[in-house]
Amino acid sequence: MQLQVGTTRIAKETRRSPHVVILVHCPDEVGLIYRITGVLASQQLNIESNQEFVDVTTSHFFFRAEVSLKTCCSAESIAQLKNALVHNLPERANIRIVACEPRPIVICATQEPHCLGELLLLDAVGELPGRIVAVISNHNTLRNLVERFDVPFHLVSHDEISREEHEQHVAELIDTYMPETIVLARYMRVLTNNFVDRYSGKIINIHHSFLPAFVGASPYRQAFERGVKVIGATAHYVTAELDAGPIIAQDVIPVDHGFTAEQMAQAGRDVEKIVLAKAVRLVLEDRVFVHSGRSVVFS
Repeated sequence: MQLQVGTTRIAKETRRSPHVVILVHCPDEVGLIYRITGVLASQQLNIESNQEFVDVTTSHFFFRAEVSLKTCCSAESIAQLKNALVHNLPERANIRIVACEPRPIVICATQEPHCLGELLLLDAVGELPGRIVAVISNHNTLRNLVERFDVPFHLVSHDEISREEHEQHVAELIDTYMPETIVLARYMRVLTNNFVDRYSGKIINIHHSFLPAFVGASPYRQAFERGVKVIGATAHYVTAELDAGPIIAQDVIPVDHGFTAEQMAQAGRDVEKIVLAKAVRLVLEDRVFVHSGRSVVFS
């Protein structure tokens, strides 16, 4: 392991050969796996792992494979492989080939540190399959935490400006980093449809409730008033409909009648940070398909 001087980030050495993730989804039909693996075999590519699933309700096929390459992971070699798959799969097949390399992440946060801190720590010790390139906040509260990890922190205040103007400032800053994923780590701002559309399919949110129950604000207060016996957290893609995007990961913990709403919230913070970290890993490892408003997640 190599420690970069002047920062807490750790880069892990790897001896693994160049490899890519192949993602395919299309209407199901006979022989799809045979055709995919036939292409890979013809090019003498080794499948390190693969998973497949057929949604019988929609007759739709999903496939994910990690494949080692004989030579470097160049744009030309990826294009050749994709071209071969296109010629052997149905016309309506959606095919993606993604190089397995760390990709940039921008995190948006407000004042709560638990989810942000978990992601910063995982990044620092080399356990996040991506790179946190910046943190953006509408408050200055988390600056010291972020700067301890040698990550750029940007304050974009929302004071005395419209929501649209604030989002435009945030978007311009995000675009300078060109992230593959934007993570809302307890970012307490409701996003406009224009902002969501601008980054469609790229924004992950953590909601402090086991959706679809208790959407919107104050879910722990709602849970307390209903006398629930479990509380949870849900990581999901952000869509125009509040807290209704495709779900990536969820978990719950037990509570009882002795918990106040504040104690529920305190216990829930542990679940939130674990669920969000899991979801970010799944997305960065290209294990999540979204189709017809639902998600297929290969663990």
